[in-house]
Amino acid sequence: MTQTAPVLTNADLKTTEKFIQAVRERVATVVVGQDVVVERLLISLFTGGHLLLQGVPGLAKTLLISVLSKSIDLDFARIQFTIDLLPSDILGSEVLDQRINEFRVRKGPIFTNLLLADEINRAAPKVQGALLEAMQERKVTIGNETFRLPAPFLVIATQNPVEQSGTFELPEAQLDRFMLVHRLDYPSPSEEREILVRNSALGVQRQDGGAVVQTEFDVLSKEPVGSTDQLIAAMEAVHRVHVSETFIEHVVDLVNRSRKHPAVELGCSPRAGIALLKASRARALMHGRHYTVPEDLFSLAEDVMLHRMRLKYEAIAEGVNGRAIVAELLRSLGGAAGEPAKNGASA
Repeated sequence: MTQTAPVLTNADLKTTEKFIQAVRERVATVVVGQDVVVERLLISLFTGGHLLLQGVPGLAKTLLISVLSKSIDLDFARIQFTIDLLPSDILGSEVLDQRINEFRVRKGPIFTNLLLADEINRAAPKVQGALLEAMQERKVTIGNETFRLPAPFLVIATQNPVEQSGTFELPEAQLDRFMLVHRLDYPSPSEEREILVRNSALGVQRQDGGAVVQTEFDVLSKEPVGSTDQLIAAMEAVHRVHVSETFIEHVVDLVNRSRKHPAVELGCSPRAGIALLKASRARALMHGRHYTVPEDLFSLAEDVMLHRMRLKYEAIAEGVNGRAIVAELLRSLGGAAGEPAKNGASA
């Protein structure tokens, strides 16, 4: 791969590592565990790729995003998606100013740096479609005017994959706009014990002549530990991470294997390869490396590929699932790419 950007220096790497560590420590003061989720959030932030978090209620999805937004000096907006939500509730609309008898644009909550689309699958397809232009082109059309969104702009959506009542399945075109779809697991017993201990110590807060029982949201520190300049420096550092020609060949091979698998009706689009490359560079940076290794590819493949693959009806009827197919594709690629856990050299 031809390197067009300057080489990532050790000084830049150490500076970025300090920034990442500061953000991780801030998140850890509120959220127990979930290290992989935090990593995925930062990867999305450093690469400008949107993220969908799937998990049952109570796994701190919303809390994670809230503490991240407060850890870095970014504008943050949250939209609770519901069945009666309208596109104008997200994008904004034209309103008549009766004083001058002219229409003016009232911008919606999408004009922010970090947008939390909470329970995105509860909104109707028309509302979900309103996000397509914003997620892909970073711009919004209201009436006859087109507005650019703030930079950076990132959509982090949450979805409950179990509950089906009052929900709409996200279409393939919408899912493909998400660089990563991460599936959260339950905390370990030791982490859950720590969650209970912290929650029991929150106590009660007096306010307005009354009192409220505090939650984790009440203890979020409003003072950021990272600035916008540090975030921009991290984003620039990601593009200086070295990617070899061999690594690119492995990415192309993996994506093409998804299209040829007998159980797959719709394989991964070229956008999957782009996402794998960007996310791998960001992960390498977060692990203190100047270069990508097969471990990056193997670690991120499921989050990048699974939501971009559609299985054949016959395969689903036989009990085949997407995770098993991605694991099979990685095993078939493993001989060429090397064992990710043991390989210490760049691909």
